[in-house]
Amino acid sequence: MTAEYKDIPEDLADFVDMFAAMTDRQERIDALIDIGTAFREVPPEVATRPFPELRRVPNCESEAFVFSQPQPDGTLKYYFAVENPQGISAKATAVILDKTLSGAPLEQILNVPGDVIYDIFGRELSMGKNMGLTGMLNFCKAAAAQQLEAQENSK
Repeated sequence: MTAEYKDIPEDLADFVDMFAAMTDRQERIDALIDIGTAFREVPPEVATRPFPELRRVPNCESEAFVFSQPQPDGTLKYYFAVENPQGISAKATAVILDKTLSGAPLEQILNVPGDVIYDIFGRELSMGKNMGLTGMLNFCKAAAAQQLEAQENSK
């Protein structure tokens, strides 16, 4: 693990390490497609269509939406909607972010660099796709910052 990833959630660092070990582009693509098939949409008790525009990820070609709910331990649980049925990259990102950021310490979420998207998807990722997927991460980070601020204000 690089120094850049030492203060991020351990599960995310493990994902980055796993993808760093993949030298074959097709192996990476197959792994991401497989991860994307595990996508489960935001449950109706969290959000229903039409989703609020303030939850829409800007510049995301797959029309992704990000939601979060505070957990009893002070962490957040993340939920996602991806409106484009062909949005496998957004779905894979949603699965990865949910598995690695939900329940993680908020401070560690704030330490996640945007380049983590390239480290998972590869440097061949188009600028437009990177902007949308990084936007999903940025929504998660903003929710973590807001939750931290609320916790500080309640002290």
